[in-house]
Amino acid sequence: MKNTGAWLRPVATTAAAASLAMTLTGCGGLETTAPSAARAHPAATTQAARFGTADCREVKCIALTFDAGPSENSARLLDILKEKQVPATFFLLGKRHIEKYPDLVRRMADEGHEVASHTWDHKILTQIEPDEIREELQRPDDEIERLTGRRPTLMRPPQGRTDDTVHGICRELGLAEVLWTVTAKDYTTNDSALIRKRVLAQAGRDGIILLHDIYDGTVPAVPGIIDALKERGYVFVTVPQLLAPGKAEPGKVYR
Repeated sequence: MKNTGAWLRPVATTAAAASLAMTLTGCGGLETTAPSAARAHPAATTQAARFGTADCREVKCIALTFDAGPSENSARLLDILKEKQVPATFFLLGKRHIEKYPDLVRRMADEGHEVASHTWDHKILTQIEPDEIREELQRPDDEIERLTGRRPTLMRPPQGRTDDTVHGICRELGLAEVLWTVTAKDYTTNDSALIRKRVLAQAGRDGIILLHDIYDGTVPAVPGIIDALKERGYVFVTVPQLLAPGKAEPGKVYR
């Protein structure tokens, strides 16, 4: 979706670059939980069977995640993931995305991917009032539940920006926040080879890869990323499976 990429790109290429660096280096006092720490505390009830059979305590897991879709590129991405037998986690936007491509949202869920939220209108949650935060989080969840029959339990804050107020509201709404450990910064380039190179240079066990299928260079990079990481012995999982037998707790931040 070229128009969609255009409206996100100015936001991403200015304040985002600094905020992503801050988030990923752990600055600003943000407390996060690693997947290995989540796995050390098995949940009382487990949904692991829904997400496949890989045990990330025993095998080298990594999670592909895609933000800001669905878009006109998502159908091709889903074809690739199906062909490669790779599950992903989709953090979807509501306005101009979920509302425009409802069939793709259903398809993501039907094909076993984790469908989560990236807010309704990509507002920076730390810059708006609590009532607006709730609306940004509730509206996409309502639509996803209506389309798939399952309410999201995960969300990703735009630009990774979050704070205690956001944590508290997420706790009220039953949402855990998921950040990332690998970013290709695909909002800065349509060079698929460069996107692939950036991902592979940062990938590690329990990695959470951030990509955006709204940009033209990203989806063509995905087959090469998958093949190279499989050659390195990685098993692709959804974010919930990455945490299993633990379970994401509302109000906590995972990375």
